[in-house]
Amino acid sequence: EAVRRLRARGIRVVMLTGDNAATAAAIAAEAGISEFRAGILPGDKAAVVAELKAGGTLVAMVGDGINDAPALAAADVSFAIGAGSDAAIEAADLTLIRSDLLSVVDAIDLSGATLGKIRQNLFFAFIYNVLGIPLAALGLLNPVVAGAAMAMSSVSVVSNSLLLKRWRPAVQRGH
Repeated sequence: EAVRRLRARGIRVVMLTGDNAATAAAIAAEAGISEFRAGILPGDKAAVVAELKAGGTLVAMVGDGINDAPALAAADVSFAIGAGSDAAIEAADLTLIRSDLLSVVDAIDLSGATLGKIRQNLFFAFIYNVLGIPLAALGLLNPVVAGAAMAMSSVSVVSNSLLLKRWRPAVQRGH
């Protein structure tokens, strides 16, 4: 399900594993992953991440073990599974509380919602300032009104940001 949802967002999924090719192929097929690299040593995982990044790709890495730590550190953004090793958790940008790969999709969706709120907040602040500053500079805006407009700008931004508290994952799970 996690692989399907990532692909639906246009995200390429590549599995890197130290397992042998036959085991990796079986796991990849079961997970719906068409691209994998097997027999990868920990340092080589970081090299593969660097190779993908060199191609101009934004690379995210998900891992749970000490062997994943170098690749987690090398990725543009990295996710450690909360039940994973301390080394993976320390190297990652985000630690997922649930040991559920759907949490990666949720984190990506939440970051998108957060960026949307940032853009909206910039718009609110921009509108207040585009209207208020010239009017105040020309003396056409009472200082009390200008102060109230600036306060409303802050209230709008904070209120809009608080709407993120309503965010929920697209697919509810029984956790």
